[in-house]
Amino acid sequence: MSPTPDPSALTVLLASPRGFCAGVDRAIQVVEACISKYGRPVYVRHEIVHNRFVVESLEAKGAIFVDELDQVPDGKPVVFSAHGVPKSVPAEADRRHLVSVDATCPLVTKVHNEAERHHRDGRHVVLIGHEGHPEVIGTLGQLPEGTMTLVETVADAERVEVPTPELLAYTTQTTLSVDETAEIVEVLKRRFPKIAGPRKEDICYATTNRQAAVKAIAPKADAVLVIGAPNSSNSRRLVEVALAAGCPKAKLLQRASELDWTWLDGVSRLGISAGASAPELLVEELIDTLRTRRRVEIENVTVAEEDVSFRLPRQLVA
Repeated sequence: MSPTPDPSALTVLLASPRGFCAGVDRAIQVVEACISKYGRPVYVRHEIVHNRFVVESLEAKGAIFVDELDQVPDGKPVVFSAHGVPKSVPAEADRRHLVSVDATCPLVTKVHNEAERHHRDGRHVVLIGHEGHPEVIGTLGQLPEGTMTLVETVADAERVEVPTPELLAYTTQTTLSVDETAEIVEVLKRRFPKIAGPRKEDICYATTNRQAAVKAIAPKADAVLVIGAPNSSNSRRLVEVALAAGCPKAKLLQRASELDWTWLDGVSRLGISAGASAPELLVEELIDTLRTRRRVEIENVTVAEEDVSFRLPRQLVA
C-alpha cells in the first residue's frame, strides 16, 4: 500500500535564470552612484525599473522619482530610466542645463540605434511593442513623427499599411513574448518580403532566458507564481508563457504578503520565477513565507547561465 501524500508537502520548482538582469542592475547602480557623487537628492524621471520595492529602497537612499523634467529643480541631477526616453527629453535637460545621466539599458539603446540606421537608409520602421509602455514611447521618440508605425499583435501585422512597402524594416521592444513576436514577424515577412530585420535579435537575452526557464518548469507544475510588478512587461509575459506552456494556473505576485493561500489548495508542485526587475530578496521572502505553512523542498531548474554585465556611464566612473 502506497504512503498517503503529505498535504503540507510542497515542491518548489525554482526557475533559473530569474530576477535582475544586467540592465536593471546597472540602472540601480547608476542611481546609487549619482547619489554618491552629487549628494541627496538625485531626481529620477519615471520609475528607474518597474518594481516598487526597488523604487522605495532608492527613495530611502535619496532618490526622488518624478513624472517629467519640469518637476526637477534647476541645477539638480536627473537620471533617465532603464526603459529609455524620447530624444526630446535629453534635449530639454540640456536646454535647462540639468546634469543628466542616462541609465537606459544598453540593449534598448541598441534598438534605438537600429531604428535610426534604418531611417537614415530611407526605410519606414515597424516597431513591434505595447502601446504606452515607457520603452515603446522612448523608441518611437527616436525618429521624426510618421516615420515609425507601432504593431502590437498578429492581427495588427495582418492589416498594417505602410508608406513604403519596398523600403521597410522592423524592430522590437526588448521585453516581449519570444513566441508571439516570432508570429508577428512571420506575418510581416509574408506581407512584406523585402522587410529588413535587426542584425541581432532585439528581444534581450534576459527576457529570452527567463521565458525559457518558465517553459521548462510550467508543464511540471500545478501552478506558477511570478514575482514582479503589474506594470512590468517582462513579468507579465512570464505569466502568459507559463499558461501557454501547459501550467493550469499562473499569476503575478508583487510581494509574499499578497499570497492567497487558498489559491495554493491542491498545489503540490509550485513553479516560481521573477521578472527582470524583481530582486532575489523577494523570491527568498516568498519561499520563507511558504515555509511557514508548508514543508518546502526546492528543485532548481536551470536553462542557462548568465554572466553579462554593463559598464556605468563614463561620467560616473571618471
